[in-house]
Amino acid sequence: MSPISPITQKDHHFMQHALDEARLALKAGEVPIGAVVVCQDRIIARAHNLTETLCDVTAHAEMQAITAAANQLGGKYLTHCTLYVTVEPCTMCAGALGWAQLSRIVYGATDEKRGFHRYAPQALHPKTTVTGGILEEECRQLMQDFFKQKR
Repeated sequence: MSPISPITQKDHHFMQHALDEARLALKAGEVPIGAVVVCQDRIIARAHNLTETLCDVTAHAEMQAITAAANQLGGKYLTHCTLYVTVEPCTMCAGALGWAQLSRIVYGATDEKRGFHRYAPQALHPKTTVTGGILEEECRQLMQDFFKQKR
């Protein structure tokens, strides 16, 4: 399992930006998951789920954020970057995050059904640190409200 990193005040700040992205996803009829990539205390990429919009099951917020950040930096490795995402990444996204070699991943709500900790705890790069539970209740509530509305 990846090492656990300490929570900072910046984590709350940047998770708020990820939540803003999740709200954009909600308005677009997407599962409300948002992500931002931060490098040197600056947001270099913002994304949210686009699976419905693009009719693409791989268009998760994390995947969109990785692509945008790599384009911004001009390279495929995000070794000095942190991803903030409102929900624990799935196995697919964890694999992509591992290949991108992010230094840190911070997520809000745990995903008991599809989260990478359950199915692929070794998928991330060995040097990646993980912090979970940042603004967890707000992130979880957004998801719960979305799925209640769908049912």
